[in-house]
Amino acid sequence: MSRISHTGAGSNKVELEFLFSNKEGSASEHSISSMVSSISASQDENFRVSKHAENSFKVMEKYLHEQQLTDVILIAGKKRFPAHRLVLSASSEYFAAMFTSSLRESTQNEVELTGVDGDALWTLVCYCYTGCIELREDSIETLLATACLLQLNPVVKACCQFLRKQLHPSNCLGIRMFADTQGCLDLLDHANAYTTKHFMEVTKNQEFLLLSAIEVAKLLESEDLNVPSEEIIFHALMTWLEYDSESRRKDASKLLSLVKLPLLSPAFIADNIESNEMFKDQRLAQELVMEALKYHLLPERRPLLQSGRTKPRKATVGHMLAVGGMDANKGATSIDAFSLRDNAWKSIATMSGRRLQFGAVVVDKKLIVAGGRDGLKTLNTVECFDFSTFTWSTLSPMNMHRHGLGVAVLGGPLYAVGGHDGWSFLDTVERWDPATRQWSSVSAMSIQRSTVGVAVLNDKLYAVGGRDISSCLNTVECYDPHTNKWTPCAPMSKRRGGVGVGVVNGCLYALGGHDAPSSNPNASRFDCVERYDPKTDTWTMVAPMSVPRDAVGVCVLGDRLMAVGGYDGQQYLTLVEAYDPHLNEWEPVAPLNAGRAGVPCVVIKNLTSFGFD
Repeated sequence: MSRISHTGAGSNKVELEFLFSNKEGSASEHSISSMVSSISASQDENFRVSKHAENSFKVMEKYLHEQQLTDVILIAGKKRFPAHRLVLSASSEYFAAMFTSSLRESTQNEVELTGVDGDALWTLVCYCYTGCIELREDSIETLLATACLLQLNPVVKACCQFLRKQLHPSNCLGIRMFADTQGCLDLLDHANAYTTKHFMEVTKNQEFLLLSAIEVAKLLESEDLNVPSEEIIFHALMTWLEYDSESRRKDASKLLSLVKLPLLSPAFIADNIESNEMFKDQRLAQELVMEALKYHLLPERRPLLQSGRTKPRKATVGHMLAVGGMDANKGATSIDAFSLRDNAWKSIATMSGRRLQFGAVVVDKKLIVAGGRDGLKTLNTVECFDFSTFTWSTLSPMNMHRHGLGVAVLGGPLYAVGGHDGWSFLDTVERWDPATRQWSSVSAMSIQRSTVGVAVLNDKLYAVGGRDISSCLNTVECYDPHTNKWTPCAPMSKRRGGVGVGVVNGCLYALGGHDAPSSNPNASRFDCVERYDPKTDTWTMVAPMSVPRDAVGVCVLGDRLMAVGGYDGQQYLTLVEAYDPHLNEWEPVAPLNAGRAGVPCVVIKNLTSFGFD
């Protein structure tokens, strides 16, 4: 007889007795084994001590401060710190590589860390035991540099987040250079963004004046500097040069090349640069001045004079406004602003009421909206939005009620072209004089046009495409205010109702549109874009937009043609694209907050940032 005893959890005890014979021994042993295994499995338990690891590290921290069981001494300058290799290796990739490899330090009792601050080292050694660290403004940079060396990534991240909160116009340049030195790319990106965003305040601080010429060049070549005009960049450069004019004169012309002189006015160039003693007798500076003046004096050659200096910085182009339009709710009333620098839209105001198929322009830094329809009737009313007070006021009404009209400013006056009065298509044109604030009629077009594209090119007013009573149009005509006459131009290759138009580099562009009334089931919408050259009176196809659409909002933002929203036959679009005429390419930018079609787009400069900052 054999007895097997099993004691389980608690005081339970199980005893099994079996009789064995030689004949049945093997089978019986197998049965015993299975039963014991089954009993053991049913009695297994997991035991865990709460906060075991935390308590163990507290004991190790006590050993650290009492210098017990330590197996290495770290030396930084004149300071010596006994510590435990295992704890250091568990927290730091640097120490893990040092103590677990074949490096000589792995067997040394003492390890000297050259160039390491002793106080920072001790703080980080304690962190390895506690997981806690105090971040202080007066020691954060030393601590971060040491943490980078020891590859204590959580500490590096915490230090970078701490420094991000400390960014200020008086210290952001120093933090930027420090982040670059330490290879902290996230902090570098944030410091760069902060510096460019607050550039005007940064240049008023001592850090800017003490920059090297190389660092100034890095700053001035940024396209993201948040300035209202290029004049600000030039004045910042002069402030830096004049701080130590004798030693910095040698860098003056090279740094001047980073200012976009062609975008400065000829008067500004003559008064501030051409006769400036800082640039006197410097050949490169004189060549830059000549390049800029030639850009102004020979506008017909500007397409051939393009360079990095003729491309405006993102913040100097102003803000593009999308005003109202048709949406899924049968009429949007919000006015949204687009910042190229932030690549974002922000709602800034609301129209006083609903308008569809109306026109909008900027006159004297004020937004004027004219005509349209309110859903029930066609309007002749005109309203003005003042950005300084954010209020609406009423102007003199047009002589005729118009929706589907085109509007543009030519030489000061505002022109309202064509449209539909609710009963018939219109060929009439009227002009608003900002001096008398009254409307008067001018010569009518050769044909009735509604949903017509209107733009100004070479001091003439162009009427492009649109619809008359029978069809969509491919015809184009231009108006000379000096002769009060309309002249036909070469027709487009496509009939385009609901066409969007814009002018870039001396050429007129026609975007999208449809070839038949929307009620026609066979109507087609276009993604194709045509360019008109007034010198040759010819149209040329250029790169198409990404989707076919009509009623697309169009304006020029800097040196880019912007196509905003539209209708693709199924839905109102949020899509916004920017066209580069030099590369003949479209690229998407931030979409509208909500789909809209027939949204007038205008650009406003040198005003509030609308809260983007």
